[in-house]
Amino acid sequence: MRSRYAAYALGHAAYVLDTWHPDTRPASVDLRDGTRYLGLRVRRAAGDRVEFAAQLRLPDGERYTLREDSVFVQVDGRWLYLDGRAPAGADTSADAGADTGPA
Repeated sequence: MRSRYAAYALGHAAYVLDTWHPDTRPASVDLRDGTRYLGLRVRRAAGDRVEFAAQLRLPDGERYTLREDSVFVQVDGRWLYLDGRAPAGADTSADAGADTGPA
């Protein structure tokens, strides 16, 4: 989880794609849009799930909190991101941030 966040922050799209499960992996990701990654808080990690909040600054200067409950699966000894959704009880209003994105 933390390595994927670092890859998003550093613009390493190949690593993000390499650690994404092939069943849900997009063809490409654009990490050069000007978003700045300001911090990551892992709120809960148990088994194959990680709940996190990432602080971002969008290209227009707006601060944004991305919240997600991510699911990972182990394939050939490697943990791969499968998918994610809004954590139970998360505020999904525009002020609170969206609930999809970097995991």
